[in-house]
Amino acid sequence: MKLADALILSLSLALIIIGVHQSLTVGIESSYAIFMFAVALLFWFQYRKIKKPQDPPAGKKKSKAVKKP
Repeated sequence: MKLADALILSLSLALIIIGVHQSLTVGIESSYAIFMFAVALLFWFQYRKIKKPQDPPAGKKKSKAVKKP
């Protein structure tokens, strides 16, 4: 997981916690925008996760077999 992915995921979690707090203190109507922004960040995280290139691991390189004469 890259730094940007970790930041997006943690920001969405923080917004969910803030939204729950706002829902309990003020009401769901005032925290709706916070929840929608958190869901949008979760969708963005999932999109980045799916679009990540599928490169083989750098440590495992294929070794070429050398034929002996």
